[in-house]
Amino acid sequence: MADLAEYLQSPFVWRAALGLLFIAINAALAGAFAAFRSATFLISGAAHAALAGAALVLVAGGALAQSDISPVLGGAVFAIGLALLAAAARDTQGQRETDVTIGVGFAFSMALAVLLISLIPDKAARVWGILLGDLLLLTAGDLWVLGLTTALIVLCFAIFWRPFIFVTFDMEGAQAFGLRAAPYNYLLFALIGLSTAVLLKSVGAIVVFAMLAAPAATARLLAHSVRRTMAYAFLIALLSGVVALLLSSVVRFSVSGLAALLASGSYFVGRGYVWLAERQVANSA
Repeated sequence: MADLAEYLQSPFVWRAALGLLFIAINAALAGAFAAFRSATFLISGAAHAALAGAALVLVAGGALAQSDISPVLGGAVFAIGLALLAAAARDTQGQRETDVTIGVGFAFSMALAVLLISLIPDKAARVWGILLGDLLLLTAGDLWVLGLTTALIVLCFAIFWRPFIFVTFDMEGAQAFGLRAAPYNYLLFALIGLSTAVLLKSVGAIVVFAMLAAPAATARLLAHSVRRTMAYAFLIALLSGVVALLLSSVVRFSVSGLAALLASGSYFVGRGYVWLAERQVANSA
């Protein structure tokens, strides 16, 4: 117990816990709306686009590459760029072309990232750090970036809540109502890209999809309203992270990897619960 108390009181655990709170907020907003828009694949594409952007900043060298913040900003530019391309495809050609655009962007970004990493063997560890992420290695500077970006995302969703809801669930109705739906659609996709990019330092490009998309997917199985879905997504993401953080004090698992595993596993638990509930209703009918 003394070891556990000492572990929980350490600064890196508190920074990880604060990072988990920000991750849960992003899962409740960007993750949930990605699920509502059938755009969860965008999270994976944006994550790998961000990896390429971070690698490009490191290759550029100079003062920019000396800061951990700059590679994240470079990643955000690439992630938002891919998100805007996906939004344009959705706006003009529909869901199928959107998936193709994200898939090609994913492949291009990964190829570019591998090429760029081969040019900077002395800095490759920093890129792989973004690929894998580590909640326990978050610095105060990382938390400032994560916190300010999360605050910006929350502010945007608060201001544009009604248009986002309108274009998410009834794009044609929004256009018929006279709402300029396209700009809100672009902004929504850009926020999903930004949210994905800013989480890379904490959970990494490999598992950020699980932490953003899986809680929202599980929440949609269990909830029957937008707000409740968002609340459930927040709780699932936060609880997955907290449990992983506590277990890491006993077994030296990767906190990010274990949190992602628990968040993803919650979907299958939710599926099982829904299946049993449906069977029970069918048997009682």
